[in-house]
Amino acid sequence: MEYLSKERYDEIASELKHLINEVYPKVADDLAEASAQGDRSDNAGYREARRIQGKTISRIRFLQRILEHARVIDTNHLPKDRVCLLSRVEFTNLSTQTRMTFQIVSPHEMDLEAGKISLKSPIGAALMGKKVGEIAEAQVPSGLLRLRIERITLD
Repeated sequence: MEYLSKERYDEIASELKHLINEVYPKVADDLAEASAQGDRSDNAGYREARRIQGKTISRIRFLQRILEHARVIDTNHLPKDRVCLLSRVEFTNLSTQTRMTFQIVSPHEMDLEAGKISLKSPIGAALMGKKVGEIAEAQVPSGLLRLRIERITLD
């Protein structure tokens, strides 16, 4: 089971609808057109159309599986005093005294540029369940990070 924010659930549902209703019919038409051009063994257009069809079907199935197993998180029931999914956490790296802020999200929502890290990442996993003032230790490829939690908010 995957937990998603309402926003991300809607984005995935929208992409799936777009693929099914707009992209796939065009891909099917392109494949039919390429198929009508003769011998398929020598038809590069046909092979390319089949490749695109396969990628489209694969993406549709992937998104369907995500939505089938997804649960939208009700933020009203999340704890406000400890780090949990959808928490925005401000913390200090104790070795460099650098402050950082990230939101803890599911792997399907991860976006480092937007400040969203996966709860399954080393830092995300180390922060989960901690309270303000506690120290989280995260084992990352460059070594052990000690992170002091400064602030927790829910968006």
